[in-house]
Amino acid sequence: MAEEINVAQGLSREAKYEELMPQLQSLIAGEPDFIANMANISAALKEVFGFFWVGFYVVKGGQLVLAPFQGAVACTRIDFGKGVCGSAWKEGRTIVVPDVDAFPGHIACSSLSRSEIVVPIFSGEEIVGVLDIDSSQKNDFDEIDAKFLRKIVGFLKF
Repeated sequence: MAEEINVAQGLSREAKYEELMPQLQSLIAGEPDFIANMANISAALKEVFGFFWVGFYVVKGGQLVLAPFQGAVACTRIDFGKGVCGSAWKEGRTIVVPDVDAFPGHIACSSLSRSEIVVPIFSGEEIVGVLDIDSSQKNDFDEIDAKFLRKIVGFLKF
């Protein structure tokens, strides 16, 4: 099991993901606990990319409930269809928000968040949670992030 993440500095974002992917797979290989795996994935993403906030919400009792994360204190519960996380859950798709102030119904857990990406996590056909990443910069996420983050959440087994 890998116990540290090594991604070269000065790489493009895509190249960073390409270096990170096999390390994440190794990091969580053989660990059946999804909470431990969410914790390590959020830590690795925060370490490599320096995002403002990286974390997970899991579906419990008809809401998204805060799970392992790295960053400032966060909203604990999010309703179905509310904010970016609840919308990604409802729509069953990755949502990239270039400017959170322009997203109708955005839930501002922190005023320092400027852009966001939320990726639903599937177990079969059912959404069991979301990966939520916030940046302190506008327009920080694109289809490259969406592509790699969908693969990363696919590593998780619920």
